[in-house]
Amino acid sequence: MKVAQEFREFISRGNVIDLAVGVIIGAAFGKIVNSLVSDVIMPPIGAVLKGVNFSNLFVAIDGKTYETLAKAKEAGAPVITYGLFINQVIEFFIIAACVFALVKIVNQIKRAPAPATAEPPAPTRTEVLLEEIRDALKK
Repeated sequence: MKVAQEFREFISRGNVIDLAVGVIIGAAFGKIVNSLVSDVIMPPIGAVLKGVNFSNLFVAIDGKTYETLAKAKEAGAPVITYGLFINQVIEFFIIAACVFALVKIVNQIKRAPAPATAEPPAPTRTEVLLEEIRDALKK
């Protein structure tokens, strides 16, 4: 029973809930970026490079030649899929840029605004009288 109580206390902490929400949003964001790279960014780049499909760029280690990555995998050939690696690197840089921007925005929000430089308040009547008394005593 003690373990259940400890788990309940652990899971009810604010940081754990925040982390869970962050992981869920991060996973969804990763899928969006994956689609952005493979469906939006890479096709025009492939078109500029005369129809290169990055997801089909590979090197078969067994020395044989295969028409497509699917056929190489179907044959059970060991392959280095450097095209997919290029896609992953682009995804990483997009996610890193987004995280950088998010952290920068959060840091700007967290910084306390500089206090406005207002004129000091006018001295009270008591202070004015005390200054007059002090000046009179100096004379």
